[in-house]
Amino acid sequence: MKDVIPDVHADFVFAVVGEEFGMLVCTAVIATFAFIVLRGLRRVREEQDPFVLLAAAGLAAGFGLQALVNLATTVHLMPTKGMTLPFISYGGSSAVAVALGMGMLLALTRRRHPGETT
Repeated sequence: MKDVIPDVHADFVFAVVGEEFGMLVCTAVIATFAFIVLRGLRRVREEQDPFVLLAAAGLAAGFGLQALVNLATTVHLMPTKGMTLPFISYGGSSAVAVALGMGMLLALTRRRHPGETT
């Protein structure tokens, strides 16, 4: 299938993962994305600052939505959008954007001690 599918290194990398490694690794990839999103949203529930709450929830949801759109296009549940799979697909600017977004999410959801500012 790698010779038949266009852009296997960018848009359809999940199909190659499924072909090469099987259902177990595909399930692990999906579980990893779900864990990242759910863990981020769980940490957001504890926040009191509305900016942190909205910014972190938006970053986590955006990350999850990008993964969901790529996975849905791979299994033909929706038309091809050209979105890369976060942290896995080849793509320079997309990889940088996802890494910056996750860095911001980590900074927003880090544990702060009482009395600590910023």
